[in-house]
Amino acid sequence: ECLKGNEQAWSELIDKYKNLIFSISVKYGFCSEDADEIFQEVCLALLTELPKLRKPQALGAWLIQATSHRCFHWKRKQRRNATTEPNEALSSVPASDTQEAILCEAEREQMLRDTLSELPPRCLELVGMLFFQEPPIPYEEVAKNLTVAKGSIGFIRMRCLKRLRQLLVKKGFQ
Repeated sequence: ECLKGNEQAWSELIDKYKNLIFSISVKYGFCSEDADEIFQEVCLALLTELPKLRKPQALGAWLIQATSHRCFHWKRKQRRNATTEPNEALSSVPASDTQEAILCEAEREQMLRDTLSELPPRCLELVGMLFFQEPPIPYEEVAKNLTVAKGSIGFIRMRCLKRLRQLLVKKGFQ
């Protein structure tokens, strides 16, 4: 649908992968402004390269690779423009082992995000409130939001996490 010019589909695609792209930039040590610029560059590259992508299921891996390459180029550009000591500038570029670790972690995070979206809405809401809010929302408030008894939150949480674990294992998540 994105290739047909459907703006809603494009928006949904970007929304699905924006955290992945930003997380890689942050792991490379970029400030939020630079991460925004890298995000824009990756989205532009996606716009031009999407028609060439043969396997839609490979999009996540392509984005990880494209973002990592952008980050590496940005670090190299920063190094050239830096007024710091050469060794200091070089230390900000991840070694290939670190790059590999960043890529693996980004792939795992994206798999987790994709799998979370497969949870039933109630589980997704509960997991979001308990684990993805800073600070975590207290059980009393979670119970109120879900209109359930406070005492049942622990049991529901356990069932939701069990379901998430099953989905992740099914996908080969380790």
